[in-house]
Amino acid sequence: MLPLSKENYKRLIEKYNIAGPRYTSYPTVPLWETESFSVNAWQESIQKQFTLSQEISIYIHLPYCESLCTYCGCNTRITVNHAVERPYIEAVLNEWKMYLKLFNTKPILKELHLGGGTPTFFSPENLTYLLEGIYEGCIIPAQHSYGFEGHPANTTKAHIDTLYTLGFDRVSFGIQDFDPSIQDVINRKQTVEQVKSVTDWARAAGYTSINYDLIYGLPFQSIESISKTIDTVCQLKPDRIAFYSYAHVPWLKPSQRKYSDKDLPNNDYKRSLYETGKNLFLTAGFKEIGMDHFALEGDELFTAFNNKTLHRNFMGYTVSETALMIGLGVSSISDSSFAFAQNHKTVEAYQEAVNKGILPVFRGHLTSEEDFMFRKHILALMCNLETTYSDQEANNIEFQQALSRLAELISDGLVIVEYKKISVTELGKAFVRNSCMAFDVRMHKAESKSNRFSSVI
Repeated sequence: MLPLSKENYKRLIEKYNIAGPRYTSYPTVPLWETESFSVNAWQESIQKQFTLSQEISIYIHLPYCESLCTYCGCNTRITVNHAVERPYIEAVLNEWKMYLKLFNTKPILKELHLGGGTPTFFSPENLTYLLEGIYEGCIIPAQHSYGFEGHPANTTKAHIDTLYTLGFDRVSFGIQDFDPSIQDVINRKQTVEQVKSVTDWARAAGYTSINYDLIYGLPFQSIESISKTIDTVCQLKPDRIAFYSYAHVPWLKPSQRKYSDKDLPNNDYKRSLYETGKNLFLTAGFKEIGMDHFALEGDELFTAFNNKTLHRNFMGYTVSETALMIGLGVSSISDSSFAFAQNHKTVEAYQEAVNKGILPVFRGHLTSEEDFMFRKHILALMCNLETTYSDQEANNIEFQQALSRLAELISDGLVIVEYKKISVTELGKAFVRNSCMAFDVRMHKAESKSNRFSSVI
């Protein structure tokens, strides 16, 4: 294929930069069929999956932050009152005990992730209390993957060392941008020195994978500022980098109204920010993984991508699939593969339910046979940039319609469809979500997609 001109690439960006899901699940949360869902059906789905495999993943949402990052789309609770730590942990442990009652033997805790919020808002002592309470009901396998998210400005050496002692081998530091003026407007402040310190502590402790989160498309971001940030990041040399597109959804997150659309880079410039970052990462020896991720060749994420064992769920990319993922804590989402369930979205409602001995689930979705089929293809495209299909699927009317929706992407050189195989091209990597949207039958059946999702690119 001949090199694409700048004008034609700009045309593709304009054409395909539409609102669309990020596909940490299928169906996506806004399109769940909540009416047919029940907590009893959810519990039965867990037991059904557990009979197939006793391996589980746990995600624990720790929502507290001392200050609000204005770009953030996560479920957070802002406070400087650390007295909230122990009551919240007690609620999480009580929720976990409810799940343990559904199992006929101890689960094997293959994956564990602490997210937020700011997990390092919690003291090392309270995190120890939480995790020992979780471990008490589990089998800890020799091969496991436990990670946490840390704010470089409040993660201490004690946090790093304590969690390593508790079996953690991965850490992700949210950086976003090093430019002081951008940090000021997004209210996310940490110095290069702080990031270097937490990185050095993690390496000295024995962590095998250190990730940095960066965002492109932030207000007032420029090619110059993002290049400077990424040059610094490459000098610090984390094992992985997540390079996310800023999702501007002020109708969902009012804190984003601190700045307006005119303060944000336009679509063409935003894509230039990404391409600049991508080229700098590749030059520094990082390899592109799936969508928005880069890793050094020695990192297990790179190995998983090469071996086609990469998986994607509500925790992002993981190195393997665990069919049963239990989400603990406020707003957490669980996935049994047969169903999804989400917890109450406020701390008060969550703790009230748990204190009454009620599983704190407020909505969910039971997976249909059609969901299974399209979920498989969306996951494969997201993780492997290719998918294969059977004769039976090829004869399915809904699947035929999905294939027909790829026509324009094929014409534009973004996707190749061969006999029983669909592949994303090198050019099409920037438009993976558009490819996945062709298979999003529920989205296409919905009457309106407006204000559900952020822009694709």
